[in-house]
Amino acid sequence: MLKKQNWKEWIKAAGIRAVKTMAQAAVASIGVAATMGEVNWLMVGSTAILSGVLSMLTSVAGIPEVEE
Repeated sequence: MLKKQNWKEWIKAAGIRAVKTMAQAAVASIGVAATMGEVNWLMVGSTAILSGVLSMLTSVAGIPEVEE
């Protein structure tokens, strides 16, 4: 079980990882949409948000940056 301090570290590490994942997904979505001729900003935003949620859920399995 994680101690209180480890929870804070986990939330911080998982949050940073999720934001980076969201940025990468947004850049990829913009690139693909631009190639197709028009950027659909709703699609870019929803893709970025979904990738952030999936990143947080994946982090539940463990984050190497936070020792248990």
